[in-house]
Amino acid sequence: MNTTSKILAGLVAAAALPATAETWDMPTPYGDTVFHTQNITQFAEDVSEATDGGLEITVHSAGSLFAHPEIKDAVRRGLAPIGETLMSRLENEDPIFGVDSVPFLAASYDEAEKLWEASRPVIEERLAGQGLTLLFAVPWPGQSLYTQEPVESVSDLEGTSFRAYNAATERLATLMGAVPTQIETGDIPTAFATGRADAMITSPSTGVSSQAWDFVSTYTELEAWLPKNMVIVNTAAFEGLPEDVRAAVMDAAEAAEARGWEMSEAETEAQIAALKENGMQVVQPSETLSSELAEIGETMTSEWLETAGEDGQAVIEAYRSE
Repeated sequence: MNTTSKILAGLVAAAALPATAETWDMPTPYGDTVFHTQNITQFAEDVSEATDGGLEITVHSAGSLFAHPEIKDAVRRGLAPIGETLMSRLENEDPIFGVDSVPFLAASYDEAEKLWEASRPVIEERLAGQGLTLLFAVPWPGQSLYTQEPVESVSDLEGTSFRAYNAATERLATLMGAVPTQIETGDIPTAFATGRADAMITSPSTGVSSQAWDFVSTYTELEAWLPKNMVIVNTAAFEGLPEDVRAAVMDAAEAAEARGWEMSEAETEAQIAALKENGMQVVQPSETLSSELAEIGETMTSEWLETAGEDGQAVIEAYRSE
């Protein structure tokens, strides 16, 4: 190829590239085998395809770019334009972010979806006030109890070191008479191995990814609540994109939310089966335990409403009117 041909070929190649090609780094808290990460990876691929490479999102999983507690603030400050975080991690800054982690308020996928429809507008409003835009949210499977021995009553948990990951799980542990200990997902095996934790309440997904059968033997199905991970974007960075790219991102986000909820339901069945296959005893709660936990749930709902104010009251009223 002569020099002129090379120049022409280069001009053609350059013309084929998007005029506003941009790359975004996206921190996420969980490993590549977790369905949330898999869904986000598909979201990133959808954005790339829909924009013809105009926006490439590089997913940094398992806290490799920013640790989970740092992700939301990193996105707010523009250190990363987009990221994923557990919504209820933000409850300490505003109770409304913890609405999906009030035990037994929404204890099924149908109920969780209704609660999300009722709470989404105020969640979006709160995030907007911090320069953030909500893209989508996907629930974990229902949270259930992991212990070394079967639990017949709340009294069996008294004095145990209980893994907590947000304000709600801290309060739940306290009301059960346990001692709450903040432990990130990636630290679960080490925490149990070193005696920092004796029991936890979490999803079957986290149970499998942390290989819970190595340190506990019993899984009690509670489906106490279905907490959501949410994907947020720095509003200024988002608004700096061309209009067609923004539209593509929102379309991909809508698809990711629908797909993620379906993946979560499928995950529940598959991961409970995996717990059984690896030797864990999967049991239903006793009548005594169910009754005691229901009372704790009522207490925590009342407490949450006291702190959440008028917006919280409006969300619960809208949810219960569905």
